[in-house]
Amino acid sequence: MTQSVWGPMQREMTDLLQGYPDDVPAVVDQLTKLQDILTRVPPLLLENPLCDFNKLYLTITEGVLEKLYDGEFKDPAFLSRLDVEFAARYFDALRAWAGTDLSPRCPQVWSSLFARIPGPDCRPLPSACAGVNAHINYDLPFALVTTFDHIGTEPVDDSDQHHDYLVINEIFADSIPGLRRGYLEKWQLLIDMMNGCLDDWWQGEAVEYTRNVAWRNAQKLWGLRNDMGALDKERAGLDRVATDLNRLLLSPLGAFLQ
Repeated sequence: MTQSVWGPMQREMTDLLQGYPDDVPAVVDQLTKLQDILTRVPPLLLENPLCDFNKLYLTITEGVLEKLYDGEFKDPAFLSRLDVEFAARYFDALRAWAGTDLSPRCPQVWSSLFARIPGPDCRPLPSACAGVNAHINYDLPFALVTTFDHIGTEPVDDSDQHHDYLVINEIFADSIPGLRRGYLEKWQLLIDMMNGCLDDWWQGEAVEYTRNVAWRNAQKLWGLRNDMGALDKERAGLDRVATDLNRLLLSPLGAFLQ
């Protein structure tokens, strides 16, 4: 599987994924290097569907870093740790996908996107949305639990940590219009112009809703964190639901809805 996915970029990808970033600047750096590698993976090169998601993820993470530098978070230690834990799950999925038979199993939701890397091509916006779905609906609740366990507190509504978590919605809202239009063709841009701000609004609402669900799921997982059987059951359930949504996004219907 490894050779068929990364091809001549196998060595560079393996080297990049050997380490884990330990702060937000390191996450930005690793995502930037990953973007460069992904654009050179044959046969799709720049049309690689994972490029579409990674570009979005990099942009959002750069926004997080900017707000950290500007002092806009009440608990920057929490937010920084969450960003690192969140990224680690994306990189873990990449390692698992390109690993050996003894490697941990790649989550199905990520596999559904990674399997499109060699083709057939899929539309940029559904590809980016599929990555967002995998990362938020599946990875984010577990990243939150690990982060709260590390800092010695818990996911409580209206806390400083919850406030900072919601600030990320603002970064999405600011970034979505430019990102989304970058995925559109000229005729789609014309339709987008006719729709005004409607498309930007509903996609922003969708991200906010999805991240709110991820927070609720993290609160549920927090209560189960010491019960490995129950935790694995929840993990399988979240993977299954997110995978079903990815199959829709990456289907011809998903391309039509773009």
